[in-house]
Amino acid sequence: QLNLLGKRCEPNMNLSRLIAVLISSRSTETMSVASIFMAYLIPVVSYGATESAISGKPTFSSFLQTVHPNAALIEVIFNIVQHFSWHWIAFLISDNDLGKNGLNLFKKRIKDTEICLGYTQKLNDKTIYSDVLQKIESQGTNIIIVFANEMTAEALIESAIKLNITDKVWIAGDTWSLDEKLRMKKGIENIGTVLGVSQPAVTINGFRDFIYTSKSHNHFDNAEQQKSCNQVCNCNGVSAEDILAVDSSVSFPIYSAVYAIAHALHKTLQCDLGKCNTNMTVYPYMVLKELRNTNFTLLNQSIQFDEDGNPLFGSYSVVFWNHSGGAQEIGFCNVHSSVDCFINGTEIQWYTEGNVPTSLCSEDCPIGYIRDKSDKCCFTCDICPNGTYVNETEDPYKCNNCKETEWSEEGSTSCSLRSVEYIPFTAMESVLIMVWTCVLVGLILAMAVLFAINYNTPVVRSAGGPMCFLILGCLNLCSVSVFFYFGKPTTSFCILRFFPFILFYTVCLACFVVRSFQIVCVFKMSNKFPQFYRWWMKYNGQWLVIAGAFVTQALFLLIGYSYAPPGPYNETLWYPNEIILSCDININETASSMILLSCLCSLCFIFSYMGKDLPKNYNEAKAITFCLLLLIITWIIFAAVYMLYRGKHIQTINALAVLSSLYSFLFWYFLPKCYIIIFQPHKNTQQYFQGLIQNYTKTISQ
Repeated sequence: QLNLLGKRCEPNMNLSRLIAVLISSRSTETMSVASIFMAYLIPVVSYGATESAISGKPTFSSFLQTVHPNAALIEVIFNIVQHFSWHWIAFLISDNDLGKNGLNLFKKRIKDTEICLGYTQKLNDKTIYSDVLQKIESQGTNIIIVFANEMTAEALIESAIKLNITDKVWIAGDTWSLDEKLRMKKGIENIGTVLGVSQPAVTINGFRDFIYTSKSHNHFDNAEQQKSCNQVCNCNGVSAEDILAVDSSVSFPIYSAVYAIAHALHKTLQCDLGKCNTNMTVYPYMVLKELRNTNFTLLNQSIQFDEDGNPLFGSYSVVFWNHSGGAQEIGFCNVHSSVDCFINGTEIQWYTEGNVPTSLCSEDCPIGYIRDKSDKCCFTCDICPNGTYVNETEDPYKCNNCKETEWSEEGSTSCSLRSVEYIPFTAMESVLIMVWTCVLVGLILAMAVLFAINYNTPVVRSAGGPMCFLILGCLNLCSVSVFFYFGKPTTSFCILRFFPFILFYTVCLACFVVRSFQIVCVFKMSNKFPQFYRWWMKYNGQWLVIAGAFVTQALFLLIGYSYAPPGPYNETLWYPNEIILSCDININETASSMILLSCLCSLCFIFSYMGKDLPKNYNEAKAITFCLLLLIITWIIFAAVYMLYRGKHIQTINALAVLSSLYSFLFWYFLPKCYIIIFQPHKNTQQYFQGLIQNYTKTISQ
């Protein structure tokens, strides 16, 4: 056993008479001693062993302690680190079981936090402290926890003073947090800021008088007194002043341990009634039972033990080494059931002259940035792109996608609602286009009436006769599509936007194909292919081609729309802050319709180009060719714009393209004929047309 100063005393005891053991040793020695007495259920009360591996173990069922285990001390240190938001820590320990246990506990405690260990090192007699400090400097760690014994801590701090380390926060364990020798050492005020954890000093009334009185008697008066004391201590080399100068924080654990055993023995001997039962035999297990049920008040503290033999009393003080050399208490931590700390940081004189020092491996990411997942403390920052945001409280490692109806700029922490864009019927461009569409319908009706009045004239017959009315009617039906490019798109709007134009424009192109073919056939093919010409005229080939094109296109559209009809579509990719309401058309399902239109347009262009050298005043082919060129140019321009722009005005541009396609045939094919009928009636005679044909026949025969 050891006395208060660590001086070894010589035991003089009979194991058979032993009912309890009071020890203060390092945890490894405690485990060795305690294991001997466990077989006899002799209670062992320690006031110095703190290793958490001892408490709560089945093999140490009769072990109790009046100091808190390492787990509580580590929890207090963790609370200090967390209170000041330090994340990048160096942890130095003694190279023994106590230090290793403390390090393991701290690692477990910070596992799911933002605290990281930047550097750890075991310290022993062979450690080169200057190398350790230089490695800490290279790691950029500003917070150093020293969980080591007093001698090791002194060697480390002395080395830090010599190396002129000035920008660190040192957190001392309870073994050296009140070390007066270090606090008074020259240069200690320059190493940074020293915080520490210690058991609070408790004043024991009469303790000073007891020490001075006991030191005045250096030996027992007789053998009987020695026998009753059961111990002889050779403490002649220690003065009362030496004893009183020892760290006072260890006094209460010793005091409470002695009183706990005394109270347990008192209960065992049934001394509650003022008189003890001296006739009963006291066994260690009886004292152990009473020890576990201990409940008494000592110096205003309730002395109790939990089921693991740990104390349910006591607390830790948080101290700061001020510039006067004192250990100033700046907070406390209650550690009964859970650690609850109060720390008054305003009383700390930081080496930074006011601001709390920081300790980070990597600076916090700016707002709107995420961390990579390589390490929770050492990381790089990546900005969240458009359409995403970061919620730092939930997950600082992930850019969350905004909803379809929301948007965000680069580096956002939240999303905003997108503005919904479409062209309403009341918009200026909508009104103008619809007015021009109505004008188109009016012109078509007027031309139809004019052609009907002059139906039997050469101009009307050369323009196609009854076919003119079919073309004009189809152009009129195509114009219906224009009205559905405005307003909020619906499924029916989307169908009517495409279906009438594609179907009836196919009929128009088919009419111009057969019209171009007939012109070439009359002037160039009737002599070369008379049999084909007769068959064409006999079976009305032009109407068969038109009907075939109409039926084929109708089937293509019905089949395609039955599988994938056009429907409302929200364009969200092109403009991050807008939702463009438009119609989606399935290219795969409408490819057949588009191919048919392209083929008709190509055939029409080929046949009309073949008739480019027909009589100047009787050249239908040139008019058709020019109309087709305008048509092709119109849709090439629209396709180019569509590739570059998908805003709400693309609907207006599409409607203009449709309207331009209709006006091209109306103006460049029908309007010149109307002009001849109204203003040049002399050219609208049979004689005039026959003269043109005869002149052309003579020219080609030559």
